[in-house]
Amino acid sequence: MNSSWWEIKIKNVPDLEDTIFWHLQEFGCKGSALIQDDGIWYVKGYVPTVDITEPQLQQLASEVQEDFDGREFDFSYESMDDQDWSSSWKDHWQPMEIGQKMVVYPAWINVPPECDRHVIRLDPGSAFGTGVHPTTQLCMEALERQLEHKNQPLTIADIGCGTGILSLTARLLGVEKIIATDIDPLAVRATHENMEFNNIDNIEVFQGSIDKVKEVSQEKLDGIVCNILAEIIKTMIPYMGTIIKPQGWVILSGILVTQSEDIKQILKDNNWNITAYHSKENWCSIEAEKC
Repeated sequence: MNSSWWEIKIKNVPDLEDTIFWHLQEFGCKGSALIQDDGIWYVKGYVPTVDITEPQLQQLASEVQEDFDGREFDFSYESMDDQDWSSSWKDHWQPMEIGQKMVVYPAWINVPPECDRHVIRLDPGSAFGTGVHPTTQLCMEALERQLEHKNQPLTIADIGCGTGILSLTARLLGVEKIIATDIDPLAVRATHENMEFNNIDNIEVFQGSIDKVKEVSQEKLDGIVCNILAEIIKTMIPYMGTIIKPQGWVILSGILVTQSEDIKQILKDNNWNITAYHSKENWCSIEAEKC
């Protein structure tokens, strides 16, 4: 029985974060986490030592470094026994209250009976969308604002759903129908698993992107939430107007603060009114309404 793990640690670069997680997932990591250490963000991954040799780790470092394109690259690894791995992994994940109504609980922590928030339970073995990342928090808070005065049945899309945390949030906040899409089949599977784990239904999950939403939706949408890379969002904005109702809303994140003005301008050029802007650390969310 294996009793030892490699802990892989890579200094995070915001616009490469998804790429780093993808490399770790493809490498076979059984869990990955975005953690802060002395004010610096790192992505950590864990893989059994019985499965991976040091030359393979060095090969992984070379492959990841190629994506850094000359930028500072900090990659390290160390072995730890099973007990240390379990402690290290779980220490990174504690219940997190988000906004005024939501809380995210790791799967291994029991929810106290006095909890008065909507609870999402996740197994952070999944790479993305665990509630820790600022963009996830920004989107959850934005959904709470958008749905605060909901007075009719709504249909929304979650484009780039990852683990499905934003779809789960919308469902718990009362959205009747949700279309969730992601180009990654692992994300589609993770969303299904987290729906089952949280006993949540009425989320239709598909592999694809905004084109898939247009294909499967029988009517125009009341809202869209999209937490992906800013460069991809830029290409989607012209098409979002074709699937949204007049006065429908959009929540966009995965956007660095330095990228926000470009996104705002593209929204305005495509007949969207900017209704809210919020930032957390180096990231931001933008809310807009269709004219």
